[in-house]
Amino acid sequence: MNLQISKWLLLAIISASVFLSVMDIFIVNVAIPHIKTGIRGTDSDIQLVIALYLLGYAVFLITAGRAGDYFGKKKVFVLAMLLFVVISAMCGFAQTPWQLNVARFFQGVAAAWMIPQGITYIQELFPGGRERVKALGIYGSVAGSASVIGQFLGGLLPDMNAFLDGWRLVFLINLPIGLVVVPMALFLLPPDRRRNASRGTGFDFSGVLLLTGALVCLLYPLIRGRELNWPWWCMAMLGAGGILLVMFVRDQKQKLSAVPHQRLPLLDVRLFGFRDFNIGMAIVLFYFMVQDSYFLINVMLLETGLGFSSVETGMLFVFQGVGYVIASLVSLRLVPLFGKKVLQAGVLIMMTTLALHIIVLNGAQVDRYLLYPILFAYGTGCGSVLPSLLAVGLKNIPIELAGAASGTFSTFQQTAIALGIGVVGGIFFSNLGPLPGVADYVSAYRIATVTNIALLGLVGFFLWLLPH
Repeated sequence: MNLQISKWLLLAIISASVFLSVMDIFIVNVAIPHIKTGIRGTDSDIQLVIALYLLGYAVFLITAGRAGDYFGKKKVFVLAMLLFVVISAMCGFAQTPWQLNVARFFQGVAAAWMIPQGITYIQELFPGGRERVKALGIYGSVAGSASVIGQFLGGLLPDMNAFLDGWRLVFLINLPIGLVVVPMALFLLPPDRRRNASRGTGFDFSGVLLLTGALVCLLYPLIRGRELNWPWWCMAMLGAGGILLVMFVRDQKQKLSAVPHQRLPLLDVRLFGFRDFNIGMAIVLFYFMVQDSYFLINVMLLETGLGFSSVETGMLFVFQGVGYVIASLVSLRLVPLFGKKVLQAGVLIMMTTLALHIIVLNGAQVDRYLLYPILFAYGTGCGSVLPSLLAVGLKNIPIELAGAASGTFSTFQQTAIALGIGVVGGIFFSNLGPLPGVADYVSAYRIATVTNIALLGLVGFFLWLLPH
């Protein structure tokens, strides 16, 4: 009995990492207008607050997955969580947009180093099939709950400014959680044998540098260029990003074709030889471009354009999150029976409810109560698609490539979200004008939301291309 209790206690400690990392995405999404005002930032500054966290997470996720074997997963887990908490404090006390955005990038890096260690611990602590499924189910439920709680707190905390600017609490809320969990992890998580990889299978530092450089060179000018009227260095960065991306692909191919047991590449390019995998990555790209850009443009319209309070906006997104959780539980039972038709239905629901968003959010006189069922319905569409994307996209991948495919999926996912913030967010802000009124916000919102509907149409098209 004691062994069982200790297992579930350790699972709670491990789950705190995914709770913090997911909550910090959604809590910022809702609080972004307050953060913009608090740091006296520009539109592109707040896009970077979201995108740089995701970029740090995306680039280091695969490398971090190997860090546990190389240094010991307990050491990496505890240190990464400690860094996450310390950097959260740096975000909370930032005085300038530059300080906040640098901290957000490294907060994403710390999150990337936490998550793979926790998943490895679950596999070791719960070797039995039934127990492991239950543990992973709890872990996934914690992640889902974190998204809903983050949306609620993102609306609530910015208005709690009795002692300091309320937006700072969005980041400082991580401190009490971390101060409890870090010592528990240090003293309660079982020590592990250090399994040093051989010299040849260490970290792909050059791959990380090339991919990081490529993504930064592509995303930063996409976000900043509009405000700066596209200076020459923005164009130069975009060109450099393309060159670095080509160099990265060549670098990965060379490492993969080298003598066995030499340094493993960051990305296994053999995956792109599978048609279904390529289709799956296209689905991931277009779906996740919509995911967080939806929150960005809706929050900006509701709070800044239409004057909703952050608390009311947070409650609206809680309804969306509840719809997601319910639909995700149902869809996991339906997908084995009906396959990709469940995802296609979810995409159709998302497209339809986005059209309803445009109809209802048509000016200052908004039927606020009608928004709750619309956002709930949109959440059910998301919940019908997202939980099964990985399984549908990777179901025909050989077992020996499954781990690499999963890591590539996660990296592609976070990169696509950051790209969506840059592209769809850029479309929204570029249509606002210098001194926007309500009509300008509504017009910009319509154009950006139509873009998201088009992206979801591409998701539906590529789902149709997948085999039944």
